[in-house]
Amino acid sequence: MAEETKVPEKFQKLVSEIEKMPVVELAELVKVLEEKFGVSAAAPVAVAAAVGPVEEKTAFNVELKEVGAQKIEVIKVVRDVTAKGLKESKDLVDAAAAGTAQLVKEGVKKEEADEIAKKFTAAGAKVEIK
Repeated sequence: MAEETKVPEKFQKLVSEIEKMPVVELAELVKVLEEKFGVSAAAPVAVAAAVGPVEEKTAFNVELKEVGAQKIEVIKVVRDVTAKGLKESKDLVDAAAAGTAQLVKEGVKKEEADEIAKKFTAAGAKVEIK
C-alpha cells in the first residue's frame, strides 16, 4: 500500500492473523463475512486484489485469421516475416484461407507484433495479436 494504515490496538492481533492468510483463504473469509452479516466488501476486496504485483505481457503471438483477396501478397508477407520457403508459406496461407487460424510468429515484442500486423493488413489479410 502507498501509506501505512494505523491499526487500533484492539484489532492488531486480528489484522496480524489476516495478513498471514493466503489470498484464497482470505477470499473465502470475505465471502463468509458477507453472507453472515449481509454486507458487501466489494471495495476492500478490489483494493486487496490490486496490492499484488501485476505482470505486463512482454511476448506476443501473431495469428493469421483471414487471407483476403490478395493471397499472393499475403504469401509474400509470410515469407518476409518468417523466412520460410515458398511452399511452407503457401501451405500456411492455404490453411488460413480454409478457416483455420495459423500461428505466423510467436514470442515477439509488442512493437514487432504491431509491425507484422500492419504488413498483413496492407496485404488485405486479418491477423490477431495474442
